[in-house]
Amino acid sequence: MTVKLHPSWLDPLKAEFDSPYMADLRAFLLAEKAAGKRIFPRSADWFRALDLTPPESVRVVILGQDPYHGEGQAHGLCFSVQPGVKVPPSLVNIYKELKSDLGIDPPGHGFLEHWAKQGVLLLNNCLTVEMGLAASHKGRGWERFTDAVVAQVNALPDPVVFMLWGSHAQKKAASVDPRHLVLKSVHPSPLSAHGGFFGSRPFSQANAFLRAHGRGEIDWALPAV
Repeated sequence: MTVKLHPSWLDPLKAEFDSPYMADLRAFLLAEKAAGKRIFPRSADWFRALDLTPPESVRVVILGQDPYHGEGQAHGLCFSVQPGVKVPPSLVNIYKELKSDLGIDPPGHGFLEHWAKQGVLLLNNCLTVEMGLAASHKGRGWERFTDAVVAQVNALPDPVVFMLWGSHAQKKAASVDPRHLVLKSVHPSPLSAHGGFFGSRPFSQANAFLRAHGRGEIDWALPAV
């Protein structure tokens, strides 16, 4: 299993990488690939969120569920798709709220690496999926690993903003320390966004909190790709 992530994560997560459950997960993924199954994202991007956003840089956490399971979409960051890929419906709604909140126009793509490089940890609950089969790698060990990532962020010395969209994300970060800012709403999916995601203004709230704690702001405007 390719492990490509920022070196700053290796020590905090060493116990996870050395654990039996991770060995089992590695064996499962290798067997799936050997059986000819298509796994998304590509193995070099499984830990992309941790590669682009080292722990000392984390200022915001956005939690997703599964990687996208369509061809060419997933690249290791939750909600993000590769350049040239149609923007998925949930991300369309995230952009609508960004426009309403901060007046930022949608960029015409769904590539969110600009956020990740500024300290927005875009972390899925599971880091792999079989092509065309949502939640196909649920219960294989990724959840335990990403729980450990959330716990490491929770223990960071500087306060962080957690954007928890939907009950799944809220459950995963239920034990976050109150010194952090926790912003909860329904998921931005078209099925639920009108139930409280629209109008929640997470981006301006995050920046106000970061400013108040001397941590600067996130530039939420995405450049062209």
